[in-house]
Amino acid sequence: MKVECASDYVKNGDKSYPCTVSLAMDLVGGKWKTVILYHLKDSSKRYSQLKKEMATVTEMTLSLQLKQLEKDGLVSRVVYGEKPPIKVVYSLTDFGSTFIPVLDAILKWGNQIASGSKF
Repeated sequence: MKVECASDYVKNGDKSYPCTVSLAMDLVGGKWKTVILYHLKDSSKRYSQLKKEMATVTEMTLSLQLKQLEKDGLVSRVVYGEKPPIKVVYSLTDFGSTFIPVLDAILKWGNQIASGSKF
């Protein structure tokens, strides 16, 4: 029997999901979470660097998605300094780094589609 079908629901913390795909999509689904993780894949970044690299995302959306990724344990946020101007740096956690092979597969698939070879 597959893990995702081992019981009626899969639990993660205080949440229950109908399958493991649903659990994974709750963590990384949506338009921007995976893009944020991609931009943090190789190095830590400040908020302004992320915003610059993701020019079409609104500041509110970027901020909310970073908070959610931090809450879910995929991204860490480190604040340097105590009074403005402070420096805030975002990076992948060890748990977030486990998503890198998936990011690499998504990147490869996207490149194939962009080049016109869908197969």
